[in-house]
Amino acid sequence: MDYIEINEQFLTLEQGQIFVKQWKYKNTALLKKSPIILFHESLGSVALWRDFPEKLALATQRDIIAYDRLGFGHSSALIDPPDFNFVAKEAEETLPILLKQLGLNHFIVMGHSVGGGMASICAALYPQQCKALITESAQSMVEEETLDGIRRAKVNFTNEKFLSRLAKYHADKTQWVLDAWTETWLSPEFKKWDLDAYLQRVHCPLLAIHGETDEYATIAQPKRFVDLAQGETELCLIEACGHFPHQEKQEQVLQSIQQFLKNID
Repeated sequence: MDYIEINEQFLTLEQGQIFVKQWKYKNTALLKKSPIILFHESLGSVALWRDFPEKLALATQRDIIAYDRLGFGHSSALIDPPDFNFVAKEAEETLPILLKQLGLNHFIVMGHSVGGGMASICAALYPQQCKALITESAQSMVEEETLDGIRRAKVNFTNEKFLSRLAKYHADKTQWVLDAWTETWLSPEFKKWDLDAYLQRVHCPLLAIHGETDEYATIAQPKRFVDLAQGETELCLIEACGHFPHQEKQEQVLQSIQQFLKNID
């Protein structure tokens, strides 16, 4: 019988603790497959993945691991704003500790929005251990569409209603979370940021999922992932879908991932 066992724990990093949640797929008749590590978006958290991790575990018959980055959700608060290398730092500094403390030798990475950039760098830095990469609504460079979307969101969050909704997930860290997103991306110094050097080092299979009406990116973004990565690549464009395919078109996303991972251990 298939079922999901859920575990929660805190892991200690140099700057504080991160909250980690695991959805363990249980079926003794199956060989253990590589787990999927999820990287959340700029305002995200484990809780904001909602029911997607559990459904992903059942669809792929794999363990799913998600965590709140430092400064987010249930993880330790940060005082200083992130530096402009924060995307790479997640792969360079947090992932090794996560792998060691959870005893993982092989894994698959999936990231939503900026989390897709983090997942891509993980794949580039761990070519022997990373079996596959899945990006969803990810940015590979800074587009004006991205900045316009962030500017609109920044205005919306001056409305206490929107800020209160975000506070349900980040509590007293909410303003830091919002500023870490808007002020970093809208900074002139961040405009030259891209993933090109890392994407050229990705050799594992890559699935790039993107909504055709994404309010933060054009289709040039996922195409850049597919064009620059060195392994087998697949582009999944979803009609009538915005920035959150795993919520807006969940069944289609699950089916795409299930098919993509069919022959991957």
